Amino acid sequence: MTSQDKASTVSDALHYVKQYSGKLVLIKIGGSLLEDPELVKQLCQDLSLLRAVGIQLILVHGGGKAINQELQLHQIPTTFIDGLRVTTPETMNIVEMVLCGKINKMLVRTLNSMGVNVAGFSGADGNLFLCDQYSEHHGHVGKISKVNKDFLQTFLAGQYYDKGIIPVIAPVGINSQGSAMNINADWAASKLASALGVTKLIYLTDAAGINDKQGGLISETSLSELGQFVEDSVVTDGMLTKVKAIMSALDEGLPKVHIIGGKRKHSLIEELFTAEGVGTVCHKDIGLKVSHENEATTELSAIWR
Repeated sequence: MTSQDKASTVSDALHYVKQYSGKLVLIKIGGSLLEDPELVKQLCQDLSLLRAVGIQLILVHGGGKAINQELQLHQIPTTFIDGLRVTTPETMNIVEMVLCGKINKMLVRTLNSMGVNVAGFSGADGNLFLCDQYSEHHGHVGKISKVNKDFLQTFLAGQYYDKGIIPVIAPVGINSQGSAMNINADWAASKLASALGVTKLIYLTDAAGINDKQGGLISETSLSELGQFVEDSVVTDGMLTKVKAIMSALDEGLPKVHIIGGKRKHSLIEELFTAEGVGTVCHKDIGLKVSHENEATTELSAIWR
């Protein structure tokens, strides 16, 4: 790469930095990524950089693999219906312990050690995620009925914002009786992003994005196409749940949602600060698709790549 090429690359990156500075980005971090200490360290470095250039961040994390391991250790059987964990009171105790007591605090410690101010809590704190029961068959699985934006806004404004505090949220909610409810992290991120009207919702996962039936990566798709993927069983298992959550976010007003691979080094930086981007971008409408090449030179579309 010549010095001129390098200068051009830096110029493009600074263009995106200018557009995203002060904007709110919600990142959902897949639980499987948090099992690798090196990936966690790399991710925290990238988050530190994003916050340093003025991007407001909210993190929602999963933890399914760690929950499975803990349930197995306690000899508690695991059953899934429609991709959601059937959650007995005994299972709920393990879910809350792992998500709120282990994974959330690990992220908080790691980010704090890198000089990034974070506050870790669950969706039960401040009644952030008020839930109804998803179904009788699922037990303590919650379906978010209300997001308490006022509670979260305290971390996004005033002295908290000036100090750069990032909310790190475990997907545990609360019902009207005060019982803890297990919330799928993809749905928690979707409902929170919709309620806050974030600039970007990014799903950071162990998959590179959405694949077609031949296994090839789909770089761009639309709400109607996602519905067809579900109907044709192009997406299954965990990706099916994620796609349904993304469809809900698009249907509720977000213009675009991104799925990117967290195992790719600095994928967040590449997604936010390059014209090409990575992974799959999901548009509300096929007519909103904008070529990546044009976005680098169009100020408005750069905000919404």
